[in-house]
Amino acid sequence: MILVDSGVWIDYFNGQATPQVDLLDQFLGTQPLAIGDLILVEVLQGFRHDADYTTAKQLLTSLTVSNLLNASLAIQSADHYRTLRKQGITIRKTIDVMIATFCIAEDHTLLFSDKDFIPFVQHLSLKAVILNP
Repeated sequence: MILVDSGVWIDYFNGQATPQVDLLDQFLGTQPLAIGDLILVEVLQGFRHDADYTTAKQLLTSLTVSNLLNASLAIQSADHYRTLRKQGITIRKTIDVMIATFCIAEDHTLLFSDKDFIPFVQHLSLKAVILNP
């Protein structure tokens, strides 16, 4: 399963041409995609126009929607944050720690554009979608 982070979805809905958006476009309808509940909030809250919001909501809720956090994952997220911090790496957003931890725990691959996920790939075995150079 491929979980798609909010930054990629936001670029997708804004019509941005990025390698991640190109991959997302290829994956839609051909790969099993998921969105996390917290990612769903991040993406949907940004829409200004009702019609765009409705279209995006229909698309996003047609995917597998996963609950990203429970007590066990909350503790694992804190552990991951602390592990990285001990190595001199500070992750800026708690939600990114929770997303990465969920993907690691559930063995999902993450499609992302946010550089805060790179330490999780390098140090904590987060599987990432590999971009073609």
